[in-house]
Amino acid sequence: MTEQQHNSIKHQLKTRHVSMIALGGSIGTGLFLSSGASVSQAGPFGAMLAYLLIGIMVFFLMTSLGEMATYLPTSGSFSEYGSRFVDPAFGFALGWNYWFNWAITLAVDTATVGLVAQFWLPDVPSWIFSAIALVLIFLINLFSVSTFGETEFWLSLIKVVTICFFLFIGVLAIFGIVHANVDVTKNLTVGNHGFVGGWQAVLSVFVVAGFSFQGTELIGITAGEAEDAEKSVPKAIHSVFWRILLFYIGAIFVISALVYYQDPRLLSAADSGNVVMSPFTIVFKNAGIAFAASLMNAVILTSVLSAANSGTYASTRTLYALAQKGQAPKIFAKLTKQGVPLAALVLTMLVGMLAFLSNMKGGEEIYTWLVAASGLTGFLAWMGIAIAHLRFRRAYVAQGKSVDNLVYRARLFPFGPILALVMAIVVIIFQDPDSFIHFDWEKIAVTYLAVPIFVIPYLIYKIKNKTKVIPLQEVNLEKPAREE
Repeated sequence: MTEQQHNSIKHQLKTRHVSMIALGGSIGTGLFLSSGASVSQAGPFGAMLAYLLIGIMVFFLMTSLGEMATYLPTSGSFSEYGSRFVDPAFGFALGWNYWFNWAITLAVDTATVGLVAQFWLPDVPSWIFSAIALVLIFLINLFSVSTFGETEFWLSLIKVVTICFFLFIGVLAIFGIVHANVDVTKNLTVGNHGFVGGWQAVLSVFVVAGFSFQGTELIGITAGEAEDAEKSVPKAIHSVFWRILLFYIGAIFVISALVYYQDPRLLSAADSGNVVMSPFTIVFKNAGIAFAASLMNAVILTSVLSAANSGTYASTRTLYALAQKGQAPKIFAKLTKQGVPLAALVLTMLVGMLAFLSNMKGGEEIYTWLVAASGLTGFLAWMGIAIAHLRFRRAYVAQGKSVDNLVYRARLFPFGPILALVMAIVVIIFQDPDSFIHFDWEKIAVTYLAVPIFVIPYLIYKIKNKTKVIPLQEVNLEKPAREE
């Protein structure tokens, strides 16, 4: 027995862990801060429509991922599926882009931790809080996957409880049980029956909503270390989707009903990142909850830590899976006795240390470019999921297998993945169409930098290794024995 076989990944994630990781991965500052700006841009029902459409798209993506993850549970998730079902070059590009995305997100989140913590201790340098967060996240991910799962479960639970409390207080305020001094009918009927700015405004929120929902694909990564992926993944998909949809649509409805869409505090929440201006804070303060600002700051701090924790897990497992396929240096495939890819974790943490660049002269500009480079990676990952699922199902049928034998079958195939693919492409194209209209090359470069970062590795790997799109009859559908 080799050392690699002896020190294998551990299947220690329970169903509650898998569900909460997917839930926590998609509920964060996008909901707590950006939701207010969305209402101000597109009006109450414009914002709700955008989030609903993105929610439908995410549902189909999760069912696509669920079908593949229950058939072939792997920490490599859609990177592995891209290599198996489409083209090794496609999986290579997907995997490295996804690792890069979460590694940079770790840097962003640890820098944000420093800024958020200064709410209470403004005289302490932000880098100290960032350093503490980085060490804490490293230790959580170092011990075992169960330690990570348990930590993420409780961090996510705090967010869920906060949202439920917010919805409860919001409903009481809407019906006048809690005094909020607002005209609900006026707030909900602004503009053209709750729509402001036409389809362009809805489309702009469409993009914001897409970013807010990113993280749900983590469910595919966790399948590789779930105790019983065939049961936990389908259960998590359905429960998480309905909770996310309820939380986002419900929260936006409450915000729309209780805060006028032109309230300047909604815009400043997005523009300045001021935690006090979170729409949640506005509603709580209007309802007479005096400690609203401190409460929401604590929740946002929890959200950022949760995102950094999940991102570290996702990036290390993706890098581990790439190394297993020979698409990354072999050292990243080595595991500790606890089943943790230590070298992959260390490299990810080193990228996370880029957070400290924001405190150095000239660092802020470098940091902005790094963030921009990872900006569209989540949407590219979603495209990869849809394409891989279309290929998987076609290969499965072409090789004479019956879809009735699948443990979990995606709904409305092939409509679901095709719709998700088209919507992901639309979101990518309409990130900043004005930059093309005015030929602003700098804005184009910053906004769309993730696209060439995906395409170039794909082409280099394809040319170097002379790979091709795998014929359906040759797609490897063999289910390897899971490591124990």
